[in-house]
Amino acid sequence: MKTFKTRWEITQNWQLLFPFLGLCFLGYSVFKFVPLLPFTALYFTIPTALVLFYVLLKIVLFAISKLEAKWVVDQRWELIRIFIVFAITGSSSVVVGRPVIKLIGITQENLHPFLYWILFVTISLVFYQILLVLLGWVFGQFQFFWNFEKKMLRRFGFGKLLDK
Repeated sequence: MKTFKTRWEITQNWQLLFPFLGLCFLGYSVFKFVPLLPFTALYFTIPTALVLFYVLLKIVLFAISKLEAKWVVDQRWELIRIFIVFAITGSSSVVVGRPVIKLIGITQENLHPFLYWILFVTISLVFYQILLVLLGWVFGQFQFFWNFEKKMLRRFGFGKLLDK
């Protein structure tokens, strides 16, 4: 445990919450994905879930090692917290966008499916921007996500609004 704490620069025990949450979210993702595979036998499902969990964990750790130099954070465990915020925000923006588009009265039946999906993605993207900063604040990474948001808005062409 001491090696784990040293590697992730964890100085207080409450900071262990974020690696634990990251593993739980990764396990939940595997739990939701494995039933979509074509086989249903339990002796195939459990080993496949374990292999998929391991592969996804390796991908996440590789991504963290690559982004560690690019994203400026005080301690390495904060990268896990940032990944958690991105994961929650991505899912939440779709969950929030779907009722909003229905509230407006737009469905696939009254609008061409291609236009419907363009509008749905646009509305979800707007909520993504809002939720990213809000959840970044909740998880104690407001400054990181505010800077990330400003960079993203500049890429979308809204830099003039930020420079005023």
